[in-house]
Amino acid sequence: MNDNRQDIIQRLRDAFILFAKAEWREKPVNGLTRSDIRILFCIMEYENNGNPKPRISDLSKRLLVTTPTVTQLIKKLIEENLIERTVDPDDRRSVGIGLTGKGKEVAKSAELYIRDSLGGLIDDLGQDESRQLAELLTKAYHYFNNREGEK
Repeated sequence: MNDNRQDIIQRLRDAFILFAKAEWREKPVNGLTRSDIRILFCIMEYENNGNPKPRISDLSKRLLVTTPTVTQLIKKLIEENLIERTVDPDDRRSVGIGLTGKGKEVAKSAELYIRDSLGGLIDDLGQDESRQLAELLTKAYHYFNNREGEK
């Protein structure tokens, strides 16, 4: 491996370490984890698109995680009165998930926090570099995701 490639590898390692410690990984809204907020956002997105009661399987597909993972997160969010389960009257086996009033407030607060934070990043980097960063991060995700599938 040449020295230039080794230097780039080290810079990428350092960047990933810095990202692991970044502020956005903290619990910015009501002490919720990123995973909790992602669940709330996903439910809010379904509700905004006319599907007010997505099922756990819908959420797991959208978030690219397993159904048991979503189920565990859902239990915690139900205990915190942020979401609720509802049984479909036409199919009692089908359970939908919806935001409570408190859940909607928390989701909106988290959305504002993230918009403000990412807006600040755009202000700092500029629109062109921000677009480029989004594209590169997406490419990196697909690279690592496809690599996992090869194993």
